[in-house]
Amino acid sequence: AGPGSYTVGTMSERFDCYYCRDPLQGKKYVQKEGRHCCVKCFDKICANTCIECKKPIGADSKELHFKNRYWHDTCFRCFKCYTSLVNEPFMLRENNKVWCSNCTATEDAPRCKGCFKPIIAGDQNVEYKKMVWHKDCFTCSQCKQVIGSGSFFPKGDDFYCVSCHEHKFAKTCAKCKNPITSGGLTYQEQPWHSECFICSNCKKQLGGKRFTAVEDQFYCVECYKECVAKKCAGCKNPITAGFGRGTSVVNYEDESWHDYCFKCTKCARGLANKRFVCHNGKIYCAECPKRL
Repeated sequence: AGPGSYTVGTMSERFDCYYCRDPLQGKKYVQKEGRHCCVKCFDKICANTCIECKKPIGADSKELHFKNRYWHDTCFRCFKCYTSLVNEPFMLRENNKVWCSNCTATEDAPRCKGCFKPIIAGDQNVEYKKMVWHKDCFTCSQCKQVIGSGSFFPKGDDFYCVSCHEHKFAKTCAKCKNPITSGGLTYQEQPWHSECFICSNCKKQLGGKRFTAVEDQFYCVECYKECVAKKCAGCKNPITAGFGRGTSVVNYEDESWHDYCFKCTKCARGLANKRFVCHNGKIYCAECPKRL
C-alpha cells in the first residue's frame, strides 16, 4: 500500500486501537484499511519499510513510493551523488538504487579509451572500430600531439599522425631519402618517388617508359642514343642494345659495330662470330683479301 492508503488525524470519538486496545479519543491515530490504530502500533505493525535505510516509515514521516518500493523522503537520494530526488526525475537501477538523470547519463555513457572517463552528450569525440575517445584524448602514439578529427594511420593498438607515420613506416626514396607517401616505383628492389626517377640528361620521368642504366645514371631511349651510346663504325648510328634491331655488339680495336653491320667490305658477308681480316683499316672475310 502506498502513502495514500492511510490517514492520520486526532480522534474525536470513542475508539480503541485495533491492536493494543488503548483508547484513542483525543489522541493522534492512523486509519488504514478501515482499522484505527495508535501511532505506536502503526509504526510497529503497519508502516512500510524504507528500501534504503531498512527502517519503518512512521506516521510522522513523509513517504515516497515507486513500483511497490518505499522510501523516507530524506532517504530518497541519488545513489551516486546523494542529491535529493524529491520532485526530481530519477531512474531505479540495479539493487533498487535510485539515480538522478545526470548520474544515469554519465554511468551509461561510453568510456574514452584515452582517459577512461565517460563521454557525455555534447562532448566532441572520435570513433574508430567501436572504440571512442574524447577529441583531445585521441593523440599520436609517437609525438603525442592531438590528432582529433585529422588524418591518421592505425598500427595495431597505436595510432600515428601523417607526419610520424611517414617517418616511421613509409619507404624512403633511394635518391632524395625522403618518405614515399603515395605512388612511387621500384627499381632493383629500391623504392623511388616517380619525380625522382628521371633521365639524367633531359630530366623527364622514366616511370612506365623504356630506359637504360649506365653507372647509376638513368637515360631515356633518346638521350641514351644521343649522349651515351657508341656509334656503329659501319652505319654510324647509335648502338642501342635492347632498344631495337640487333642486341649484339662487335668490338674491335676501340671501334664497335652492330652485329648486322659487321661484314666484309668487299663481299658484304656477315662476319659476326666468324674469322675476319683487317687490311688497311677495313674488315674483310678470310677469302676476299686474296682477291685484292
